[in-house]
Amino acid sequence: MGSVYIQIVEGNPQLRSLLGWHLQQANYGVVQSADIRHAREVFHNRQPILVVLDSDLPDGDGLEFCRWLGQQKQSLVLMLSARNAEAEIVAGLKSGADDYITKPFGMQEFLARVEALLRRSRTMTPPASLEYGPVKTDLVQRRVRVKEEHIDLTPQEFSLLYVLAQAGGSPLSRSELLKRAWPDAIDNPRTIDTHVLSLRKKIETDPRQPSLIQTVRNVGYRFHLDRTSSAQLLMSSPSTEAVPQHQQLSRI
Repeated sequence: MGSVYIQIVEGNPQLRSLLGWHLQQANYGVVQSADIRHAREVFHNRQPILVVLDSDLPDGDGLEFCRWLGQQKQSLVLMLSARNAEAEIVAGLKSGADDYITKPFGMQEFLARVEALLRRSRTMTPPASLEYGPVKTDLVQRRVRVKEEHIDLTPQEFSLLYVLAQAGGSPLSRSELLKRAWPDAIDNPRTIDTHVLSLRKKIETDPRQPSLIQTVRNVGYRFHLDRTSSAQLLMSSPSTEAVPQHQQLSRI
């Protein structure tokens, strides 16, 4: 189980360390975060199979972060909370948590819930396709359609679009996009600009006034999820460019 990463997002340092120690004793890989800002960074870098999430964090609402995690479609969530009223538990589960445990709790119960969630993850079938507003991505064939029209993207363009879309409308810096969408280490952030320009030429009505992939000043780029923008999209004709098999990316 050493290759299975569990992320702990807990503001209490004593509890965070205690949970981490017990999970490590059970041979899980563990990454820890004390706040949402760090949790997002760690999540992208480690891609945990399970996130143990406190509902109350020093820099934001754990329920909001749980909803963001749900948009990533990658991890299960076990929510920890001192809120034990029925309405609060329901709110936590509706935010996307796969399980909810109230504080204080016993360590054996905690480990049993973790094991139960991981058993569930082993039976989950990965999605064959994802939809983000007007954009549909086929994860098996690595193809993109916009309003049912096929858009011919290179493997790298596909990965960049996928990462932007999975951010759920949140802006991503150029360095973050390089880490998440490129298979090899690249230290030239302007590479992102070149590929964004290429994507815009294929899916935007007017690449000079993009409605789907938007520039965020002093940050980077975001994928605009407003469905009203879909009417402005242009269906590009399939490119004749062939991408050699050896250039296919090993990950999305």
